[in-house]
Amino acid sequence: MTITAVPVIKNGCLMVRGKVVLTGVPDNVVITPSSSGSAFVGATSPSPSSHHVFNLGTLENYRFMCLFIAKIWWMIPRVGRSASEIPMETQMLLLEAEEESALDLLQEESETSGNKFYVLVLPVLDGAFRTTLQGTKANELHFCCESGDPNVQISQALEGVFINSGDNPFELLKDSIKILAKHKGTFSHLDNKKSPAHIDWFGWCTWDAFYTDVTPNGIKDGLQSFKEGGISPKYLIIDDGWQETENEFKKEGEPIIEGTQFATRLTDIKENSKFKISESDGTATNLKELIHQIKENYGLKYVYMWHALAGYWGGVQPASEALKKYNPKLQYPVQSPGNVGNITDIAMDSLEKYGVGVVDPEKAFDFYNDMHSYLASSGVDGVKVDVQNLIETLGAGHGGRVSITKQYHEALDESIEKNFTDNNLICCMCHNSDSIFSSKKSATARASEDFMPNEPTFQTLHIASVSFNSLLLGEVVVPDWDMFHSNHSTAEFHGAARAIGGCPVYVSDKPGKHDFEILKKLVLHDGSILRARYAGRPTRDCLFVDPVMDGKSLLKIWNLNKITGVVGVFNCQGAGTWPMKQAPESTQNTGPIPGRFSPLDVEYLEDIAGETWTEDCAVYAFNSGTLSRVPKNRAVRVSLGVLECEIFTISPIKQMLNEEIQFAPIGLINMYNSGGAVEDCTFGETVTIKARGRGLFGAYSSKKPRFCKVEKKDEEFTYSSDSGLLTVDLQSDSSFKEIEIAY
Repeated sequence: MTITAVPVIKNGCLMVRGKVVLTGVPDNVVITPSSSGSAFVGATSPSPSSHHVFNLGTLENYRFMCLFIAKIWWMIPRVGRSASEIPMETQMLLLEAEEESALDLLQEESETSGNKFYVLVLPVLDGAFRTTLQGTKANELHFCCESGDPNVQISQALEGVFINSGDNPFELLKDSIKILAKHKGTFSHLDNKKSPAHIDWFGWCTWDAFYTDVTPNGIKDGLQSFKEGGISPKYLIIDDGWQETENEFKKEGEPIIEGTQFATRLTDIKENSKFKISESDGTATNLKELIHQIKENYGLKYVYMWHALAGYWGGVQPASEALKKYNPKLQYPVQSPGNVGNITDIAMDSLEKYGVGVVDPEKAFDFYNDMHSYLASSGVDGVKVDVQNLIETLGAGHGGRVSITKQYHEALDESIEKNFTDNNLICCMCHNSDSIFSSKKSATARASEDFMPNEPTFQTLHIASVSFNSLLLGEVVVPDWDMFHSNHSTAEFHGAARAIGGCPVYVSDKPGKHDFEILKKLVLHDGSILRARYAGRPTRDCLFVDPVMDGKSLLKIWNLNKITGVVGVFNCQGAGTWPMKQAPESTQNTGPIPGRFSPLDVEYLEDIAGETWTEDCAVYAFNSGTLSRVPKNRAVRVSLGVLECEIFTISPIKQMLNEEIQFAPIGLINMYNSGGAVEDCTFGETVTIKARGRGLFGAYSSKKPRFCKVEKKDEEFTYSSDSGLLTVDLQSDSSFKEIEIAY
């Protein structure tokens, strides 16, 4: 039997690499080969419609992980074994294929028998239609295809679902997104985008600190309190609360009607009266003066302003004289059946009742350009654009949800490119595939629902969500794992995750409410951070387990630095439950959970190890402060209580030229992502390391050095012959330092 990688339909079965994935495939399902062994699966209908649900066949006995829109704005993960567990609005499905999980209906021996591989089933955009997956109680896998406009109809969707397979799940996702980007032409892979500069610096967001009550004085108080603590943000996000808005449903002297706050609409593109105040000395100020002052006094490099994709939550005020030129019209959102079938949202309930003031899509660029050019003239460096998925509900009369999303995104990209350098845009509440697969230039986006400081059961869900969501999002954007609070009971948990997430690091502390001991583990003296190279994602052996509710699994997140790898291990059990999923009481484990990790949990470790790798690794455990020498294939035991974590820096041990000395740099051992401080390490007659930052620099050495020099000056060092830990204190103010070690 000849086995090809290209998916095929044979004898009523969808087969991938000789394995039966779906049985009972209906006759109206068609498959079209694409490039590199991939294919598109679609279906035909006898009659046209703006909303189709097609049966693809039966899916059973495959371990899977899927990402689905639980609430209109955000994705979360789900794992299971059959299609009945796949929710509506599923936007990615990853299957683990192996012999015992395949339905060997043809009773033929497969050449891949016993080998594990992965099948990606990805619903995509097909012209003006957006597709999603969903399962039935009978374990049928359906795909839903919808335009969002009753007048935009089709009778066939031939490229609605993309299928590909591979031996490495991370390579499979990367290759698939690149194939799709080239084929569809509606979006770009992250490799072809310019990432904004703020992501490598420590930041502060005003949202949790003030919510919509943000003021210039509050901003200054917050920046001053950071400065006094010795760690100053280099970028600032002035979140919701600076704009000129109107809630026409609020009557003076009466309490606000619940829900109408979301129907508040924008009335002008300029700042509101809070930012046009007179100082105590009688001088007038405005947004431009404020930004000049805080950049001058607090060393800020970047200031971002918040706005919604529609202007504000309720769009723009159609009656506003300042905004009439954008032809706004009141429109009432219509949610898809998938959104309504999962978790409804109070904001959408409100907007369906009160309506949204929608800027004419043909005028969207003018709207953004006028706002952004004004902000840029005031010293603003970029924008955070929120509430993006709202646009999907406003497609009627505009060619559908995909078409209106594409128009708005193109207008936004064009305005960002014209008004701000470095592609300074943060996208938020944008997890629908309409946005993901319309993202041509935007290069960073929020990866999960908000960090919620007052919701103790949300903390573990947040870390699990951002890591799993980054599997898909991380191929299109730099995932933003959101702000957190440094002075919070879960600060260590969140801070450690941000450190290895390859994401921006920023907080939303109230003025004076900081834990600088936490921040010192994240932020260097110059305000930069040790950001890892990729999006932090679950290790391969965690992809198909539930780290929040199965009562037994730890979550492991891997990443790479330039010279080292890193694995963060988190106990997310016993502190929360996934939405839309019931937890048997027997699985709620609030005690310590054992687990294990291996150096090879770090994907691509061999790529950074080099030819002189001994195949052993130096493993530094951050919290315990211990250094161990571990063969690459060996599993190391770890046990963690609820909301506990440990960060392991993994550095390949290399042989020096004389073959007597073995060495591996660790990095700044008082930073969560220690290895992020190692820029380069070369071996000659001496070891030469290029390092970032200040603090205690550690390395593994099989022998005590004769001397150590920092910036060509002799420096004292410590050495433990038991563990091989070599440390030297880096204290100069220079951002980069050269360390020379001689034997």
